[in-house]
Amino acid sequence: MGSPIATRTAEWIAWDKKWGDKRSQLEASLKGMGDIQNRFARNDLGPEDDRFPRPYLLAFSPEGRGRAVIANGNPDTADHTAVYVPGTDAGLGNFAHDIKRMTNLWVAADSTADGKSVSTITWLGYDAPQGAKQAASPEYADNGASNLNRFIDGMHASRATDSPGHLTVAGHSYGSTLVGTAARQGDLHADDIILTGSPGARVGRATDLDVPEGHVWNEEAQGDWIPEAGRVAHGHREYHWDSGWDFVIPSDDRFGAHQMLTDTDGHSGYWDEDSESLRNQARVVVGLHGDVSKEPW
Repeated sequence: MGSPIATRTAEWIAWDKKWGDKRSQLEASLKGMGDIQNRFARNDLGPEDDRFPRPYLLAFSPEGRGRAVIANGNPDTADHTAVYVPGTDAGLGNFAHDIKRMTNLWVAADSTADGKSVSTITWLGYDAPQGAKQAASPEYADNGASNLNRFIDGMHASRATDSPGHLTVAGHSYGSTLVGTAARQGDLHADDIILTGSPGARVGRATDLDVPEGHVWNEEAQGDWIPEAGRVAHGHREYHWDSGWDFVIPSDDRFGAHQMLTDTDGHSGYWDEDSESLRNQARVVVGLHGDVSKEPW
């Protein structure tokens, strides 16, 4: 009838069964390589602006879903460093938007750093869950937590200055669950933790995380349904005599995190340019804790 018809022959079905997953993995790897190359070749602030820092590729592997760690600015010498852990569906095939998020955070942090140097790192150092079914499992956080702890230890060991610097670890969505798991083990060795769109940090209180008291920060945007949807899977299960079993997530008052003012919408807008959501993260990254605007409730 003048319209193309897709036909799956027996030969195609046999080929796809044998090679389909491998083809998808190779295509995702190539896409991620292209995204990394674009970051090295492009100045996202425009050719007239020379403030944008040199990128550093700290790790890369095309195996499985892919691993990559890329930094804006040199973390070995930076006064302030942020390590960002992406969440569900993260992989080399969609690495560009995670790179862009840390690009935006670097710009916001650099503008408020009072001349101090800043490095922001996108850390895809674990196999992130793919889809809602996998995201309900703690397995990916449990397996990835030790990788994150080793990476942070390596950052401290590779410092090229006498100062230890100021280190913030940030997790988005399932990435916040991984960060909470790593910190719960007592080996994260960070100064501040930022959680965004968190379905749960696997602990019931901010004081259970491996940072100084008062240095856990949370953002939950209007229209972000992930925190409530993930509460039962990754919130801390606890019993109250008057209400029964409950599950605590970082946006709950009793968790004890600083609830930062968030003016973005949905699950992916926390790094929108010129937003208070982004500026608040930047203030934490550069240690301007007193300047962070907080939710009125």
